[in-house]
Amino acid sequence: MKASLRGIKALTFDVFGTVVDWRGSMIEEGKRLGRRKQIKADWVAFADAWRGGYRPAMDRVRRGELPWTNIDGLHRIILDGLLTEFGIAGLTEPDKDHFNRAWHRLAPGKEAVAGLKRLKKKYVIATLSNGNVALLTNMNVPLGHGQHMLSPKLEGRILQALEIQPGDRVLEIGTGSGYFAAC
Repeated sequence: MKASLRGIKALTFDVFGTVVDWRGSMIEEGKRLGRRKQIKADWVAFADAWRGGYRPAMDRVRRGELPWTNIDGLHRIILDGLLTEFGIAGLTEPDKDHFNRAWHRLAPGKEAVAGLKRLKKKYVIATLSNGNVALLTNMNVPLGHGQHMLSPKLEGRILQALEIQPGDRVLEIGTGSGYFAAC
């Protein structure tokens, strides 16, 4: 084992950034919807715009323009706007709800499951994700449980739940937050 990995007790993953193929999954969901409802749209651009709407929606929550809502609620707000922006009409409420819940059906990345199983033999693995518990549970990726990494305070609670002690090392994978850079 490389010296830089010695002493690491847990690996935490940004699920959307490292474990699932959100982009490919959402493009395929859009194409299926399009075939079923005879809708022509640029599903690649739609998927990118949907995911790209997350941070601005969270910023609206942080500024108090929107009340706190879980990721499903934010995804639905973004979806409703994109349906108008992309000129997609004729969807029923059940159609919209089903499409919105596509985020619960994301496929794992090509080698994610095998890699996670291998890592789990040696490390505690956990999620630090912007997905709510229901979304993370519904995805077919064997990570255990965890909740969004909104702040260092919340991350601290997650580390407490993992029984991480002062001096233990945690490798945070894929978030880009930098919160654990000094651990």
